Amino acid sequence: MSTAIASSPSVAARAPLAGAPVPWGELVAQRGYLVRFARRRLHDASLAEDAVHDVFEAVLSGRAAFGGRAALRSWLTAVLKHKIVDLLRRHRMHESLDGDDDRSEAASVASPEPGPDELAEQRQRLDRALERIDALPPTLRDVMRLRVLDDQPSDAVCNALGITEDNLFVRMHRARRQLAA
Repeated sequence: MSTAIASSPSVAARAPLAGAPVPWGELVAQRGYLVRFARRRLHDASLAEDAVHDVFEAVLSGRAAFGGRAALRSWLTAVLKHKIVDLLRRHRMHESLDGDDDRSEAASVASPEPGPDELAEQRQRLDRALERIDALPPTLRDVMRLRVLDDQPSDAVCNALGITEDNLFVRMHRARRQLAA
C-alpha cells in the first residue's frame, strides 16, 4: 500500500524530486504569489515581473536547481530574493547615470559632497565665526587671524607681532576660550 501512495501522481506532483527539473506547471502555479511578493518589495509592477521572469529563466536554464530541502514555494521565494537584490543593484547603476528619477532608492544614497543646504549652513557658521573673531580684543584677534586664518607658522606670527612663543600660546588659549563661550 505504501508503494501505491508514493507512486500516485497527486503526491509526486506536490514536490519535484531533488535535482530534477521543476515542471513548468508547478512554476506557473507559483507565479501569482511570486509576483505579489516582488511587488511588495520593489513597489513597481514591471520590475516585479522582471524579477519573477529572471527566477523562471534561472530555474528553466538550470542555473538554479531545486535541492528538495525545502518546499518549492520557499525555494522559489529565496531565489526571487536574490534576483531582487541583483535587479536593484543593476537598477541603481543605471539610475546613477541617468539621474532623472528622484523617487528611487538610488537617489536616497548619501553623496560625499555637501548639498546646497549644507553649503549654506557651513557658510553661515563660517560668517558667524569670523564675526566673533573680529569682535575679539586686538591682541587676540591678530593672533587668531595670523595663526589660524592665514595658517602662518608660529615663529612668523611671533616675529610679526613682536611676541614670544609662550605669549603666542597664551593668547591663542585666551582667544579660543572667548570664542567657545
